[in-house]
Amino acid sequence: MEKAVKTTCPYCGVGCGVIATVAQDGTVSVTGDPDHPSNYGRLCSKGSALAETIDLDGRILHPEIGGRPASWDEALDLVAEKFTTAIAEHGPDSVAFYVSGQLLTEDYYVANKLMKGFVGSANIDTNSRLCMSSSVAGHRRAFGADTVSGTYEDLDLADLVVLTGSNLAWCHPVLYQRIAAAKAKRPGMKVVVIDPRRTMTADIADLHLAIRPDTDVALFVGLFSHLVSNGAVDQNYVAAHTSGFADAFAAAGGVSFGEVLERTGLPAMQLREFYRLFTATEKVVTCYSQGVNQSSSGTDKVNAILNCHLATGRIGKPGMGPFSLTGQPNAMGGREVGGLANMLAAHMAIESADDRDRVQRFWASPSIADKPGLKAVDLFQAMAEGRIKALWIMATNPVVSMPDAEAVEAAIQACPFVVVSDIIKQTDTARHADVVLPSLGWGEKSGTVTNSERRISRQRAFLDAPGEAMADWRQLAEVARRMGFVEAFAYDAPAEIFSEHAALSAFENAGSRDFDIGAHVGLDADAYDALEPFQWPRPMGQARTETRFFADGGFYHADGKARFIAVEPADADRTNADYPFTLNTGRIRDQWHTMTRTGKSARLSSHIAEPFAELHPRDAMEIGIGNAGLVEIESPRGRVVVRALITERQARGSIFAPMHWNDQFAAKARIDAVVPAIVDRLSGQPASKNVAVAARRFTVRHYGFAVSQVKPVDPDAAYWALAKAEGGWRLELGFTDPVAEWADWCRRVFVIPDGVEPLGYTDAQTGDARLAFFDGPRLLAACFLAREPVAVARNWAIAQLSADHANLRKRFALVAGRPGADKPDPGATVCACFGVGVNQIVAAVRGGCQSVEAVGKVLNAGTNCGSCRAEIRGVVDGCLAAAAE
Repeated sequence: MEKAVKTTCPYCGVGCGVIATVAQDGTVSVTGDPDHPSNYGRLCSKGSALAETIDLDGRILHPEIGGRPASWDEALDLVAEKFTTAIAEHGPDSVAFYVSGQLLTEDYYVANKLMKGFVGSANIDTNSRLCMSSSVAGHRRAFGADTVSGTYEDLDLADLVVLTGSNLAWCHPVLYQRIAAAKAKRPGMKVVVIDPRRTMTADIADLHLAIRPDTDVALFVGLFSHLVSNGAVDQNYVAAHTSGFADAFAAAGGVSFGEVLERTGLPAMQLREFYRLFTATEKVVTCYSQGVNQSSSGTDKVNAILNCHLATGRIGKPGMGPFSLTGQPNAMGGREVGGLANMLAAHMAIESADDRDRVQRFWASPSIADKPGLKAVDLFQAMAEGRIKALWIMATNPVVSMPDAEAVEAAIQACPFVVVSDIIKQTDTARHADVVLPSLGWGEKSGTVTNSERRISRQRAFLDAPGEAMADWRQLAEVARRMGFVEAFAYDAPAEIFSEHAALSAFENAGSRDFDIGAHVGLDADAYDALEPFQWPRPMGQARTETRFFADGGFYHADGKARFIAVEPADADRTNADYPFTLNTGRIRDQWHTMTRTGKSARLSSHIAEPFAELHPRDAMEIGIGNAGLVEIESPRGRVVVRALITERQARGSIFAPMHWNDQFAAKARIDAVVPAIVDRLSGQPASKNVAVAARRFTVRHYGFAVSQVKPVDPDAAYWALAKAEGGWRLELGFTDPVAEWADWCRRVFVIPDGVEPLGYTDAQTGDARLAFFDGPRLLAACFLAREPVAVARNWAIAQLSADHANLRKRFALVAGRPGADKPDPGATVCACFGVGVNQIVAAVRGGCQSVEAVGKVLNAGTNCGSCRAEIRGVVDGCLAAAAE
C-alpha cells in the first residue's frame, strides 16, 4: 500500500516541507508540501532530487573498530571506556564533540547535555561555527540574545530587499523565488545585491554593488552616518529602546563618504543610490548570509547592519528588519540547545552563573561547564598539540570543510582516539576513525529541525533503518549510560527528548528569555508525531502564532534595551606580490556541503560536474589560461588543481571556487586546504571569503574525458574529477606523465573484462586517442584523449551508456565523438530539474521563444525551483542580441 509522509528537507536553512511517497514496490518520490509555510510546495533542485540520494550505496551498515566489523555493545563499550579514561587521567577538557547542523534537535540536545552537564566541559562545537556563529555573536551583542527578529513573510511585504553576502538564487533558491514572485507582483519593489561577484542572484537586482571583499563594514558604517545626516533616525525608538547611539555615531562619523568609496571600490553614483534607497524606504529587509559571516570581521559586519535597522526603528514590523539566513537545515536548532562551545541550552549564557545554576538544577547534573569550550578552529589546533585525547565527530566531514584542511586531517590522525558517526563509509574524515558508528540518514530518522525564521518542523521517518544503523541521540544516550549516567539519559524515543527540551526552555523563564516552547512540555508520542510546523516562542498556554520581535523594544539585555555597537572598518586587502589574487569560497546550485549525499545524484551533477575556479578573462589571459584549461591555486597552506571557468561575472583580481569537492570525487580539489585558519576575534568563525592566493596555469600532456558503466578505479592522473551520470559515471582527466598504453590504462581503470577489445584509434602525431569498449550492444566505457581540452559533447556521450549499440555505424559515431542528426546534443545542462541543456534552449529561442516564460512553456526549464532562470535569461538575451546584429 502506498504511504505518504510529510517531512522536512535536510539541506539548507529555508526548512522546506516535503512529502515523501513510498510506493508498493518500495520506490520513493519526493514533492514539495503545499501546506508547509516555509515553501508552500516549492522545492529547489536538491530537494527535488532527494529520492535519488537515499540508496544504500556506500552506506555504513554496521559498527566498525579499526576497520573490522564489531557489535554495537563492543563499539559503545569502547567509546565509553576511552572517554571515561581520558577524563579520569587528563580532565574533562581532554575530550570533545564536533557535531553538525545535519543533526536533529534531539540529537543535538543529548550531545550538549552529556558534554556540558555530565562530562563537565564545553568542548562541544559544531560545523555551524563555520556558517553563522558571527550572526549569533552580533545578535547577542545587539539584542542580548540570539534572536532572529523577522519572518519569511517580510520578504513578500518589503519595498526594498537588500541581499548582502548571499547568493540566494543558488544557496536558498526557494526564498529567491519568493522575492522574485513578490517583485513580479509589485514592480515598484527594489532589490539591491551586495557581492564582489555578479552571481545569478543579481539577475533580479535593481542595483548590484560589487564591493571589494570584506568592505561591508565600511559600506554599512557609511550608511549609518548617512541615515543620521539625512534625518532618517527614529528618535523615539532610539530613545526608548536602545543605548550606545552616540558612540556608534561617533565611530561612523569618522568614516567619510570618500573613504567608503575608496575602501569599497564602488562608483559614487551607485553608492549614493543605495544610500538614497535605504533612507527613503521604510519597509526594508536586509538579508545576510555567509558572505557577511565568514569573515575575520564578521561580527562587526552583522552589528553594522543591525545598527542601521535599530537607528531607523525598522525591526520587528511587517516588511522590515535584519534577517540572518542560516546555511544548514538545523543550525538554528543547534543554537537553541547550546550546540556551540560558548552557549548553554535554551539560549542561556555559559558566562552567567545564574544560567549555569539553572541548567544544572534542571538536569540534576553532577557538574556544569563553567567556561566556554574550544571553538572549531581552536579545537583542532588543540588536538594537534595533544591536548584532546578523545574526539567524537558526528554527521560532518571536517577534513574537507574546515579551513587549513591538511592540518585538520593531520590533527585527527594524531588524536589517540577518534569516533565518527556518519551514514557514508568512505569520507575524507571517516577514513581516520578508530571507531565508525552507522547513523540513520534522512528518511530513516525522526525528530525536529528549526529553520531561519524560527519555525520548528518535524522530520519524520518513512524508511526502515538499514542494517544496524542507529539514531545519533540513541548512540549518545547509550554511551552516557555506560559512563554511569543512567537515569539522566533513559530516553526511549525522540518525543521524550523534545519534551525535556521544551521544559528546559520554559524553566524559570516567564518571558526573561526569548526561546520558550513550553507549550509542548509533556508532548506524548502521538502528539509529537502529529506536530505541525510552528514558530517559537510558544510559551505554555499560548496558541500557535506568527511572531516578530522588537517592534516595541523588549530586548534581552538587563535593561531591556538594544545596544548600538561602535564598529570601524578594518583593512581588508590580504594580497601581496607572491599571492596577488583574492580567493572567495562558497557553494554551487546543485551540490551540498561535501557531496556525500548530493554526489549520489546524476541529475545534480549534470549542471556542474567538476571542481572549478571562476576567473576574469583578463586575469586568465595574463596567466596563460584558456577556456576549459586547468588552474593551480596556491596559498601558504596548500594547493588545489581545478578547471578554469572564465567569466566576466568575476571581478578582476578575484577568484571564486566551490567548497564541495573532496578526495572521493577529485584528485586535489579540497579548496579549504588553501584557506588559512584566520577567524573572527569574537565569534571564532573562519574567514573563507578573503584568502590571498597565487594562480597559475596547470600544464598537462593530455586532457581526457571518459564515461563508464562502473565506477572508475584509481585513475592515477594529476587531475581527475569523477561524477555520477545517468547509466554510470563520467570522468574528467589531466595527465602530466606519459601513459605507455591507453588501452591497458582503460582496462584497469574501467574494470574491462578480459577478452573485450577496444574500438577506436590512437594518433601518435596529434596525441589524440579515442577508445570504446563494448559488451555486445552495450557500451562499457569510452575514453577521449587530446593535447587540448577534449571537445566532446558530454551529455550526448553520457547518454550512450544507456543506448543500444548493435548498429556498427553508431559505434563509430561514438568513437568520433559526434552525435548523429537524429540525436542532437542537448548541450551543457542548465535546468537540472528537467534535464534541459543549453542547445535545447537555443533551439527554442530560434523557434520563437523570446522570454524565460516562453522557454518554460516549451521545455519546462525554469518552472520548478527556478534557480536556473537567470541562466536561461542569459541564453535568451544572448541569442536575441546575436540575431539583431
